[in-house]
Amino acid sequence: MPLLKRKPFSLAEPPKDLEPNELVYQVRFTKEIFRDYQDYLNRINLYRQRVWVCKVTGKTSLTYEEALVSEKKAVEKVQQFPKELMAPALHVIQYSMLSLKDLADTIAEKLQKRLFVGAEVYGRKENGLFPCKILKVLEEVPERILYEVAWLDKNKKVMESSSVKGKDLLQRKLPFSRAVLKSFIRESTCRSSPWVLHDKLARHHGISTDLPEELRSQVFFKDGQVVCYKKRRKNEEDRKSGMEMKKESGENKKRLFDGTVMKTKKEDDQPLEEPIKYPIDDLLVQPGPEDPVFTDHPSPSRDFNVPMDCVGNLLMDGSPVLLVESHAALLRLLIEDNGEYLLAVQKRNRKLKITMINWTEYLCDFLEMTKLPELCTCMATVKRGHYGLLDAHAKLGILRELVDQVLQTDIFKEKLDEVIEQRQELGATRRGEALEEARRKREEKEQLKAEFDANGATDQQCVESREGVTANDKHSKQNGHMEKRRNGEVLSSHQGKASRNCESKLMITTSKKKAKRQNSDMDLPSDKGKDSSRKEGLEILKDDKREATKKRSKEQRKEYYEREMEKRVIRTNPLGRDRFYNRYWWFRRDGRIFFESSDSKEWGYYSSKEELDALMGSLNIKGERERELKKHLEKFFSRICAELQKRSKDMAHKIALEEAVLRRSTRVRAPPRQNPAKSFLRYVNKWKED
Repeated sequence: MPLLKRKPFSLAEPPKDLEPNELVYQVRFTKEIFRDYQDYLNRINLYRQRVWVCKVTGKTSLTYEEALVSEKKAVEKVQQFPKELMAPALHVIQYSMLSLKDLADTIAEKLQKRLFVGAEVYGRKENGLFPCKILKVLEEVPERILYEVAWLDKNKKVMESSSVKGKDLLQRKLPFSRAVLKSFIRESTCRSSPWVLHDKLARHHGISTDLPEELRSQVFFKDGQVVCYKKRRKNEEDRKSGMEMKKESGENKKRLFDGTVMKTKKEDDQPLEEPIKYPIDDLLVQPGPEDPVFTDHPSPSRDFNVPMDCVGNLLMDGSPVLLVESHAALLRLLIEDNGEYLLAVQKRNRKLKITMINWTEYLCDFLEMTKLPELCTCMATVKRGHYGLLDAHAKLGILRELVDQVLQTDIFKEKLDEVIEQRQELGATRRGEALEEARRKREEKEQLKAEFDANGATDQQCVESREGVTANDKHSKQNGHMEKRRNGEVLSSHQGKASRNCESKLMITTSKKKAKRQNSDMDLPSDKGKDSSRKEGLEILKDDKREATKKRSKEQRKEYYEREMEKRVIRTNPLGRDRFYNRYWWFRRDGRIFFESSDSKEWGYYSSKEELDALMGSLNIKGERERELKKHLEKFFSRICAELQKRSKDMAHKIALEEAVLRRSTRVRAPPRQNPAKSFLRYVNKWKED
């Protein structure tokens, strides 16, 4: 069972006195039964929170159902653990104080040297190591162990059998992974530190359940469970120190998952409602007093030119506008693949050139090759050149079968692998640039820090040297002697140099500060001040331009990567789902946002920016699904709006062109040379004799 806060969680017991025809609420994956709908919703909300832990694998941040699936898969892997190695592994696990990783390494190291019947190992034969399989133990003596093994070839087929000594067999790899071993340890124990096996499992393999001597001073048995002395002592101290606090406020407080304390009762002993941690399931979201007024989702347009049950398949298959060109391109690809379709075409002695006139002949060859009854009935209509008279379902079935055949060709698979490699290279380049940028920033930060430390140390050294010089002067004057006399000053040579250097540095810095203050305070600066201020302004402008170009180049590189990734799109995923599990799609080739109902029977579309704004305004981010949908809509908002506006302009231009077409007369004046009234001028007498 999944763990909550690393502890077992007990399921709710069914209500008492249930009647056979009583209507109740049942949790699907735990089979718990509730009479009250609010209790059922609270339990469902708890199961959908990512606070559960898989008991077998130790995975965290799972929902209850995900933890159940994880436990099921892990148990299936644990059942593949060799039975011959189970008892030795359990002997090592019982009352071990090692951590899980160290315990798994210890067991793997011990089992590496243990051989059993059915194990695939390597044996020494003719001065080489060859794979073999242990069939049975012929002789088992402490000094000598003899095995009968079957030698295997590359395909793991038995070639011959012979007897081999135990020292000539080598097991390079265990028949299970470290993850399976860790899952086996968790599944077979009821507690850790020390690890204690389940009583039934220990008795089944004859393993003692008595505490070893070295652990009796640390742990003891209480009510059939192992308890640590330190933990018990700590619990008793906590219980004593918190007894008074529990009497006063323990009844009115409750500790949450994050450790915060929340009051569960008011001062007048009325229960308080627990705060809800959003996002939660969309259907469980209740309107709050501070929430904005959410409108209903805008109704999508449904004026399709094909039946409603064909819209989804037509969109997924590519929504071809140029129907003939699409069929011809797919048929050419099948011919280039040199497969079954090429043989069918060559059998008909056709030229390997598909045109706009003879493409239906090649389509009939394809339908004959597929031998599908629902498609073969369309062959007669296609052969007569009446492809347009076919039903929309028949046309869509032919197109779907063509696409399925193309997806199985080697040419398509090679192209797909090429696109995947290009996407991986782009991703690796992008990650490399990000790492390089982070490294450069880190180096700049360290350099600035080093310069700051160096400047601070230099200033401190100057101050200390000046203090030392003054102290030496006082000391020399008090003792009544002088070391050097130069220009009326008493200094030692080394201290004089240090003081002069420090004084010069301090003078430079103070002069710079004074110059800056004077330049800022003066209303009419001198020419030299103008030049310096102009230079500083130019440097600031250069720095700003440099930062702007860096930022612009960074944004351009990001846009470039996004464009290149879009050129190599492998598949299109929906933008998200709303609270009622309806899906929303955006195809870049069309521009519109398509709406798909939860049962995939109803379709619609939004074709204007106003409808998109209304859709985004109706989404409640307190729900998990609508939060994700709004996040993707905001991410692609600018591009979707651009495509929608472009589509609207194209439609308006098309309508304007249709309305601007003027009625023209059928009696159009012909050019003078082609005027029928003057055709006699072109008469030539062929019987005339020269």
